[in-house]
Amino acid sequence: MKQIKDMSLEELAAFVNTHLRNNNIDCVLSGGACVSIYSKNHYQSFDLDFIESFFYNRSKIIKALEKIGFIEENRYFKSLETDIFIEFPKGPLAVGNEAVKEVVEKTFSTGKLKLISSTDCIKDRLSGYYHWNDNQCLEQAILVSKNNVIDLNEIERWSINEGKENEFNKIKEKFQ
Repeated sequence: MKQIKDMSLEELAAFVNTHLRNNNIDCVLSGGACVSIYSKNHYQSFDLDFIESFFYNRSKIIKALEKIGFIEENRYFKSLETDIFIEFPKGPLAVGNEAVKEVVEKTFSTGKLKLISSTDCIKDRLSGYYHWNDNQCLEQAILVSKNNVIDLNEIERWSINEGKENEFNKIKEKFQ
């Protein structure tokens, strides 16, 4: 088994996700780490945002992560072995105003990782672009679309439901 210090972001995410599941804590990776994974590291994230599938007592999460060397500092979990930190943003697992449509599972040498789909990852990034005019989020969404099969009709439907049809129509060609 690889040491944490030698793991890539996706290997560490799978290791942590598997460890948490083995401790009866079910969660799904979202956020920038998904962009890193889906863009084949053309975008680099240094945090793992896990959304809990159910509410777990924080002490249960703390105890589980301490077993693998992650200590809570404020709202983050850090290890001396890596610059990558772990966070548990408040759920539910959603993109904009909708629940995530699909959770996928990828297998790495370090374990299994549950993460949002590439289509939901794009919607997550577009949420930042639509609501906060964050052009970096748009660039990240485009990176994800270049390396993955995505459902552009679903992204369009979601954009319309978010009240962002005009904005989507202006950027739609970037995803084709």
